[in-house]
Amino acid sequence: MTMNVTIYHNPSCGTSRNTLALIRNAGIEPTVIEYLKSPPGRQELKDLIRRAGLTIREAIREKDTPYAELGLEDMSLTDELLLDAMEAHPILINRPFVVTEKGVRLSRPSELVLDILPTPQQGAFTKEDGEVVIDSEGKRVV
Repeated sequence: MTMNVTIYHNPSCGTSRNTLALIRNAGIEPTVIEYLKSPPGRQELKDLIRRAGLTIREAIREKDTPYAELGLEDMSLTDELLLDAMEAHPILINRPFVVTEKGVRLSRPSELVLDILPTPQQGAFTKEDGEVVIDSEGKRVV
């Protein structure tokens, strides 16, 4: 089933892989954008962040990035300067962002994607770390 679902994906990230697998577990084959190879433009990035209800700072990834080296912890930096850094170093863009007709989410943790998927889960799902997220009836485990 093809639906208008897009994931900004990093295949090296477990959270991103789990999110992609949850989308597919709903019977959807999304458009997959490997954002490290094809980063979103500045306006698209700003729009994703805004639609997800985040600030620019909340959308920056600190772990395993040049965040500290670039001095991005400086709270006086403007959004425009933070966006400059994200454009220059796409690894600073937190992931995965998912876009559906129901909204945009930064899916951290991965199960946040369930809130915006247009179709229900079709079966059980267990994350890579062994955490059961969806039971055998396709229902979310709380």
